[in-house]
Amino acid sequence: MPTYARRDFLKTSALVGAAAAIALPSVGKSASSPAERIRVAVVGLGGRGRESHCGALMQMEKENVEIAALCDCDESRLQNGAKKVSEQTGKTPALFTDYRKLLEDKSIDAVSLATPNHWHALQTIWACQAGKDVYVEKPGSHNIFEGRKMVQAARKYKRIVQHGTQVRSSPKIREGVEQLKAGVIGTVYMARGIAFKTRSGMARIPKPVPKEMNWDLWVGPAAMEDYTGLAVYRWRFVKNFGNGEIGDQGIHQLDLIRWGLGIDTHPTKVQSMGGRLAFPNEGEDSPGSQVFACQYADRNILISFETRDWYTNAEAGMGIEHPFVDHRNVVGAIFFGTKGYMIFPDYSSYFTYLGANRKPGPSASVAGNPFMDLEHFQNWIAAVRSRDASRLNAEIEQGHLSACLPHLANIAYATGRTLNFDPATETFHGDAEANALLTRKYREPYVVPTEI
Repeated sequence: MPTYARRDFLKTSALVGAAAAIALPSVGKSASSPAERIRVAVVGLGGRGRESHCGALMQMEKENVEIAALCDCDESRLQNGAKKVSEQTGKTPALFTDYRKLLEDKSIDAVSLATPNHWHALQTIWACQAGKDVYVEKPGSHNIFEGRKMVQAARKYKRIVQHGTQVRSSPKIREGVEQLKAGVIGTVYMARGIAFKTRSGMARIPKPVPKEMNWDLWVGPAAMEDYTGLAVYRWRFVKNFGNGEIGDQGIHQLDLIRWGLGIDTHPTKVQSMGGRLAFPNEGEDSPGSQVFACQYADRNILISFETRDWYTNAEAGMGIEHPFVDHRNVVGAIFFGTKGYMIFPDYSSYFTYLGANRKPGPSASVAGNPFMDLEHFQNWIAAVRSRDASRLNAEIEQGHLSACLPHLANIAYATGRTLNFDPATETFHGDAEANALLTRKYREPYVVPTEI
C-alpha cells in the first residue's frame, strides 16, 4: 500500500461519518441476464454527459438499457437533460441534485459519471459501496492516490468499473494495436503523443452563484473558491478541478501508447516543463504548452507527450492528410519502429508508413472519425450483464495506470525537476515535495477515504 507524506486529510469527524453513512446503502441488484433491464443513472449533464453518455445509452434502448435517472447540482442542466431524454425515449427519468440521494435508490443498477475530474474518485467509490456498477469519464482520478482507491473499491465490492478511454473499444484501433504488436513497423523504440489545440485563455472573474446552482455540491472534494465562468466552463484547465490539457486530451493518447506497447506498470523516471506561453496573463493555472517524457525500467523505449494551445503545424500527416475529429486541431499518437512508423490520428483509425520512403502500409478507418462512445458503453453493459470485469476493454486498473501518466507529468512540471518513481509503492524516492502532490487535502464531508 502506498505511503504518503501528507497525512492531515486523514482526520475523522462527525461530518465524515455522516457522509459515510449516506454512502453505504444496502447493495442493490445487478442485472445478469439479457432479459433483465439495466437501469442507469447519468451524473453530470454538461455537454459530455447530456450528449455522449445519454446519447449512447438511449441508442441501447433495444438492448434493454434504460436511463432511469439523471443527476446534476445545476437545476437548469438537470432540466435540459430530462427534456432531451424524455423527448427521445418517451419516458421521464427520476431527477436528483444530490448524488448521495441517488445512491439510496436501490432500483438503479449503475451510474455513468460525466462530472469534472475532482469528483470522479469519490463518486466511483460511493457507487461501488452502494452496489452499483460504474462508467467513469477520463481521467478516472484527479490524483494518483485517488486512482488506487478506485481500484480497491472495485475489487472489494466486486463492481464492474469502466474507464472512459473509449479508443479501446474501437475495432479499427484494436486492429491497429494488433498490427503493431505483430511487428508491422518492427521493434518500437519510441512513442509520442500530441495535443495541439487552439485554446485561448480565460479570465478568472468572481460572479454571483446562479440561483439554479448548488455551488457547494459542485465544488465537492476540492478547495472552496469563488464561482467563476472559468471554473464551470473551463474547469479542465484549473488545477483545483482538472488536470490540464495533458489530463483532458492527453489521457487518450497516453492510454493508447501504453496499451500498444503492452506496458502494465508505471514509469520509473519522469520529467516535464512548459507553461502558459501564448496566454500568460489569463486565469488558468495549468500549462498550455507542456512537454512530458518518461521511461520504464527494463524497457528500451522513450515515451513523450506534447501539448500546445495556439497556432501550430501539423505532424506526421495528422491534422491535414489525416484530420482530427473536429477537422481543426492536431491530435494523435505516433509509434516509431525499426521498419517504419504508425499513427493513430483520432479515435477510429490507424495508418502505417514503411521504410525510408514512407511507403503506405496497412491502415483502416471509419468514415466520419466517430468517437466510438456507443461501442464503449456496449462493452461496459455486456460486462455488467455477465458480472465479468475481465470483459471490460478499459477496466479501472488500466484506467488508473494511464491516468497516472498525466498526473506524473503535472507533478514533474510543478517541482521543476526529473523525478524517480517507485511503481510498487506509487511514491517518489526520498522526495517529500513530490510525494505531497500524490494527493490533496479534501474538503469535509467530501473526503476520499484511505480505507475502502
